[in-house]
Amino acid sequence: MEKLKKTALFDSYKKYGAKMIDFAGWSMPVQFEGIIPEHNAVREKAGLFDVSHMGEADIRGKDALKFVQNLITNDASVLEDNQVMYSPMCYQNGGVVDDIIVYRFDGGHFFLVINAANIEKDINWMLENCDGFDVKIANISSSIIQLALQGPEAQNILQKLTDVNLEEIKFFFCRRDVSVCGRKCMISRTGYTGEDGFEIYSSTENAEYLWNNILEAGRKEGIKPVGLGARDTLRFEVNLPLYGNELSEFITPLEAGLGFFVKLDKKDFIGKISLLKQKKEGLKRKIIGFEMIDRGIPRKGYEVFKEDRKIGEVTTGYRSPSLKKNLGLALVNSSYSRLGTEIFVKIRGRFLKAEVVNKRFYKKNYKK
Repeated sequence: MEKLKKTALFDSYKKYGAKMIDFAGWSMPVQFEGIIPEHNAVREKAGLFDVSHMGEADIRGKDALKFVQNLITNDASVLEDNQVMYSPMCYQNGGVVDDIIVYRFDGGHFFLVINAANIEKDINWMLENCDGFDVKIANISSSIIQLALQGPEAQNILQKLTDVNLEEIKFFFCRRDVSVCGRKCMISRTGYTGEDGFEIYSSTENAEYLWNNILEAGRKEGIKPVGLGARDTLRFEVNLPLYGNELSEFITPLEAGLGFFVKLDKKDFIGKISLLKQKKEGLKRKIIGFEMIDRGIPRKGYEVFKEDRKIGEVTTGYRSPSLKKNLGLALVNSSYSRLGTEIFVKIRGRFLKAEVVNKRFYKKNYKK
């Protein structure tokens, strides 16, 4: 673990009983008390995540909007100041460089949040594709911390620590220069769990102070520190994709079921021609949801069959803590993507029966 990168909260993890893992070159907590109690805390009360390993890029200049528009598949031109947007960012062939969160501060200033495993790759991709645009691209990842406070009690807890009326921050909007426990922060009503909540950005020196104060403020509401294990089960239940699983350089956003975030009527963006062609010709593969009929828990990489023909692979699979069912997502031949289709997952040498179901396993509880 000595050679792994560490967030500013690394020294605080032991105090809360963290079990550490290597995640994308970072030493990160996979769990504190345990994945299931942490998962349930977020669904029922509140959980606090350290996600400071995520990357941030600052985009400024006269052509900031034009540059971002060319970079992403979604339409940044519809954003208001301080509004937030999710979008894939594609290669020319339609494969995904990364899926990112786009903040518009104003027409000449954007803030992009990128996945921890892709920071260097994403920044290089932006630099390679900025010719002809009057923009400055800065990798500010090392100077920013990000905490995620998620769950039905998130607003009640955070409201104790700030004078800003959190009720006024709408879903996928942010408020900058906010005081949280007397420290300057940016708060956005965003997250990766399917629950209401906030992501809090600040300078690295504020990490431990904010972390401790938020946990103390939420003690009455039953807040728990949460690791990456429950972060994954939470996002999986509400069908939020994970780069490297449901999205990759080999899986397009259309195949992943993210067509809503691909605006093919937009003037131009990297990958548009390939994605238009794929849509016109019809998708040969799709991400599906499935529920195990036979007893067995599917895992990433397990093969999926129809009769004795391999039709795809599991991208994510768990026993859902909320639904108490063995569920999975898989990339399969489109011919077998219809709801109710019987498929088989090869688990430890056995072909176990499953059924294609709606991949929105658990209803999102966002505050609109």
